[in-house]
Amino acid sequence: MTARTTRTLAAALSLTAALAISGCSSDSDSASAAKAGTDKPKMTVTGAFMPEPVNDKMAGAFMVIKNDSKTADKLTAVTSPLSDDLQIHETKDQKMQQVAAMDVPANGELKLERGGNHVMFMGLKNTPKVGDKVTVELRFEKADPVKVELDVKERTYNAQNTSAH
Repeated sequence: MTARTTRTLAAALSLTAALAISGCSSDSDSASAAKAGTDKPKMTVTGAFMPEPVNDKMAGAFMVIKNDSKTADKLTAVTSPLSDDLQIHETKDQKMQQVAAMDVPANGELKLERGGNHVMFMGLKNTPKVGDKVTVELRFEKADPVKVELDVKERTYNAQNTSAH
């Protein structure tokens, strides 16, 4: 093989590789654009509160997360400056356990309420008092993150459930 043939072959392979790479990225860009065009869930939150914690060991957070889209989603994480360890808990048969995610149904809502599913703060950096606000960020599988301010309420406070009879 001559030097010229080797250079020509190397140039052809380089061009082929460049085209393949650019083809891949344009395919993924197209896929991203197509995905962006889908009905991406948009979450809204109402009634967010935290009962005043008894100490700095733990606290709960409660709210209603509403999904007005045709696409179901999942609450996958919660973060806050108040704690480095926030957990999503479900309550079944009066026992609570940590779960990796919770469903937020299409055109529906996820209720996080006393005695039921909730967010748990472990190891608080300080102890908020009634009247304070605690910031959290809710993260979802598909929807954009949502920042929420929890109103710190009296320990006995319970949100009025509008669907209660």
